[in-house]
Amino acid sequence: MNIPATDLMTALRSGHSTSPRLTWYGPDAERVELSGRVLDNWVAKTSNLLQDELDAEPGMRLRLDLPAHWKSIVWALAAWQLGLEVVLGPGDADLLATSEPDAAEDGFDAVVAVPLPALAMRWPGDLPAGVLDYAAEVRSHGDVFMAHNDPDPGAPAVRSSGGAAVRHEALLAEFAAVHEPSARLLVRAADGLEAALANALGVWKTDGSVVLVHGDVELTEKLLTAERIHGE
Repeated sequence: MNIPATDLMTALRSGHSTSPRLTWYGPDAERVELSGRVLDNWVAKTSNLLQDELDAEPGMRLRLDLPAHWKSIVWALAAWQLGLEVVLGPGDADLLATSEPDAAEDGFDAVVAVPLPALAMRWPGDLPAGVLDYAAEVRSHGDVFMAHNDPDPGAPAVRSSGGAAVRHEALLAEFAAVHEPSARLLVRAADGLEAALANALGVWKTDGSVVLVHGDVELTEKLLTAERIHGE
């Protein structure tokens, strides 16, 4: 049985697959644009890393200790199509993806370091023993994801920073924000990862796209016009 996240990834890679779906503006003039096909490719590779290298399976919990960022969204989508529960705040979890591996707590089955610069081919510097380098490992994994086990639609998909949980079968109905169809939506990274994920899901389920902007990036009229963002 498919869950909404799986159907969403199918829609993103098949409908208007070459159109921008997620555009990121970061520090140091960083701009990353992912079409539906490219976004699906990143998500598939990350899901395969989770499944094949970390033995992730439906029902396991993944804590995302990451800011709002295009890679954080990739991680959440990868976890959801695997049937994992994404933990956005403090709380127990089996796996940890973090941009601050030196500060990672003990108690996880596996810890993955996620460098945020777009062109990073590996973690800059030494990593604590046993921590996996996402940038160095993810590209070797397959571009197509095939789940080994069917996810449970009734299992938790996301646990918010406040502790509330939403099931996989209700992810797009209850967690996703409501937006106009085909919107080109500005999302401010400063509002946090939970807001970025809810807005991205809400826009994508109605065939729209997201422009995610780091707090240090000035929202000039030139940027808004170039990205076809209206209403700001």
